[in-house]
Formats: sequence, structure tokens, C-alpha cells
Amino acid sequence: MARYDRAITVFSPDGHLFQVEYALEAVRKGNAAVGVRGTDNVVLGVEKKSTAKLQDSRSVRKIVNLDDHIALACAGLKADARVLINRARVECQSHRLTVEDPVTVEYITRYIAGLQQKYTQSGGVRPFGLSTLIVGFDPYTHSPSLYQTDPSGTFSAWKANATGRNSNSIREFLEKNYKDTSGQETVKLAIRALLEVVESGGKNIEVAVMTKEQGLRQLEEAEIDAIVAEIEAEKAAAEAAKKAPPKET
Repeated sequence: MARYDRAITVFSPDGHLFQVEYALEAVRKGNAAVGVRGTDNVVLGVEKKSTAKLQDSRSVRKIVNLDDHIALACAGLKADARVLINRARVECQSHRLTVEDPVTVEYITRYIAGLQQKYTQSGGVRPFGLSTLIVGFDPYTHSPSLYQTDPSGTFSAWKANATGRNSNSIREFLEKNYKDTSGQETVKLAIRALLEVVESGGKNIEVAVMTKEQGLRQLEEAEIDAIVAEIEAEKAAAEAAKKAPPKET
């Protein structure tokens, strides 16, 4: 079997490209990322590792702008992400220069997915070891969008999705609890989903909210802590209500 996984362009007898599956495994070991689309906003949340005591935490960002109206979060190899993000930013500016209009979310998603797929069929390179969540507002419809891409080059649109570590359990939570929300409720749903796998609470969570008017805004730690405290209070109240004896009629 070893001779099939040395070359990226060789299929195994049962139709697998092992290098792509290895890249998917790198994504599964990466920090969790969540995207939730509301009616008037779209939220990205990521799990972040605690920074060293002497490290500037502002230099470690996992949610980035591609353009004024598009943002990206990813799970997997961060060095690969830096290359992909730079290529996507150049494409956004090139599109503005050539067409004199900003890109749509689907256009830049298709470009990123095409770039990822290109690296699955060329010798001397390896697939990008990351999966991305791309959010934004289309310049023509002004509606929020959420897309996901993976190392094989496939992409799809979602109402809410997760990638990275424990993404299956987060996705199950979102499937049970998702409903059309707006404003702060969308932010709370994204944070609740992340708290399913993040044990240390708000300090290891990074959240950004995108709206049509303000663009992308990173939430401060104090804002995240306040929302986490509110979620925990609601959870405690719900558990207390379950344990309370039924009222006599």
C-alpha cells in the first residue's frame, strides 16, 4: 500500500487519494471553527490556544478579512492558511481593478476551492491541509452567505457549519438548535456551539461578527465573557427548572 501514498497523483486500487485524506486528517486535528448565518449578520467563532505569557495575543488571529465585505476562518495548518489567504486577497483586489466591482462570496469561495483542488493533481506539491469557512455579504443581493471548502477542493453553502476538532459533535448541536436568528442571538448560538468542545470558557474563544453596515468586527474578550456568563446563567436556570418539583393542581 505504501507505493500508493507516495505520489499525490496516483489513485489507490479502491479509488482513494491518500494525500488528500492525510490533509483531511490535519483538518480534523486543527482547532474548531464555527460559522452561523443570521438574517442580518453572520458570525465566525474559533477555538484558540492560550498564548504564551510574553506573546502579544493580537498577533495570533484566526479570523481574517479577505475584503471589506468578506471574512475567513480556517481549521488545519496555519502556515498553509497564510498562503491561501494572501492569494485570495490578491484575487479580491484584482477583481475590483478589472471589473470595477467587489467580488461575490461565491466567486471568492470558488476561487479558493479551485486553488485547493489544483494542489491535489500536481506533482511536487501537496494538498493544503486546511478547511475554510468563508462568510460575507454579496454586493448585489446584500444577503449574508456562509460557505465551506475542504482540502479536496469541494465547496458548499450552509446556514451553520463547523470544521476542525470535534466538528461532528458541534454540527449535531447546530442541527438541533439552529433557527433563523438575528443580532445577538446569532452570536450566542455560535458561542454556545463552541462551548460544546471548549472547556476553559470564553478566554479560549475568538469571535467576529459581520454586518452589512459595519463589516467585520472582532468581539473583545470582555464582550465574549459577558455572553458566556449569560449562556451559563440560562443553562443553570434551565437545569434548576428541571429539578424543581411539579406544581400541585
